[in-house]
Amino acid sequence: MNALDFERTLTTTLDIMTSSLTIQQAATATGLTAHTLRYYERIGLIDPIPRQDNKHRLYRDEDILWIGFLLKLRSTGLPIRKMLRYAELRRTGNQQESVSERKALLEQHTLSLEATLADLKSNLSVMYKKIAMYADIEKTFTARPVINTFEKEHRHEHN
Repeated sequence: MNALDFERTLTTTLDIMTSSLTIQQAATATGLTAHTLRYYERIGLIDPIPRQDNKHRLYRDEDILWIGFLLKLRSTGLPIRKMLRYAELRRTGNQQESVSERKALLEQHTLSLEATLADLKSNLSVMYKKIAMYADIEKTFTARPVINTFEKEHRHEHN
């Protein structure tokens, strides 16, 4: 694959970066469980992971970077079936059809994210207005003398 592939050059906040990681180290590095890593490999989101002679998986830097990209897709709500399609296209390499379809998939998802973000911003604006309204109402309470329950009961006893 091309060294300029986004999946390969993606900057992540992964702390553990070595040339090979055990499944537990990969789980720690990605925030996923070992079970989830195995599942992702089994369904084809992750390419088959090379193994040691003892059959233990060894995750490479490029595997960790790819998983980091998958986590971005997942956290933005891309359905797993589309993630699987993207992974399938990625495996075919940087052929014109594959690149175009991956780009289109990401463009479509980006439009969906932008619409969701616009809705969230609109909803957030409503929340800010409600908070300001309640702040204004609270100010009217401090402008009037407040008689607490004890004072009301005490006055009632003397009337």
